[in-house]
Parts: sequence; C-alpha cells; structure tokens
Amino acid sequence: MPEAIRKATEQARKSLIRVPLREGRTLHHDIESHYGAGHVIVRTAPQGAGIIAGGPMRAIFEALGVKDVVAKSVGTSNPHNMIKATFEALTHVVSPRSVAARRGKKVSEILGKRENGDAKE
Repeated sequence: MPEAIRKATEQARKSLIRVPLREGRTLHHDIESHYGAGHVIVRTAPQGAGIIAGGPMRAIFEALGVKDVVAKSVGTSNPHNMIKATFEALTHVVSPRSVAARRGKKVSEILGKRENGDAKE
C-alpha cells in the first residue's frame, strides 16, 4: 500500500497546473472544454457572485482559491468526466500578460479600451 501512495503522489505532482487568476478571485476569460461525454462551460463572474458550480467542479474551484466563478456541466453527470473536463478547461486559461509577452505587445493593447477607461489586468 505505501508504494501505491508514493506512486500516486508522484503522478499528482507531475500533473500540477498553474491557473492565473484576475484580481486573485476569478478567471481571466470564459472557456468551454470537454472530456469524453462531459462538457463544461466556465465563466468569469463579478465580485461577490461566489462559486456557482455543482458537485465536483465546486470542490476544484474551492481548492484553487477561486472566489467568483460560474460553471455549468452539460452532457454528463459522471463526476470523473466533469473533473477531467474542468481541469482541461483550466489548462487553457491564459493571462493577458502572457498573451502580450508572446505577441510582443503591451497588456493595454491586448485588453483594449474598457468601459471606465482603465486597462488593468
């Protein structure tokens, strides 16, 4: 049994992902993803909205420290597929800073004009 725990821990460490958050509370952009029959839609939410997600997706967002997010599972209620689809979606979240660096532009050029005139990250 200890050997199985060690192997599982090593595999978990190898599959860790970094998820950039906007203002430390929500994602930078909306994203859709699927795994098998599981299809998830993850959207940013305004401050104070909380975690609006069901079952296993809620646990993932709480563990990540995401405070405001709206997530919907479409297709299957299988927790395994929902978790895999959620992780697949989170691997595709990209911050405006990394997009700007990759394109050789400024963050303000990537975000464009906002309603109140500021282009914060």
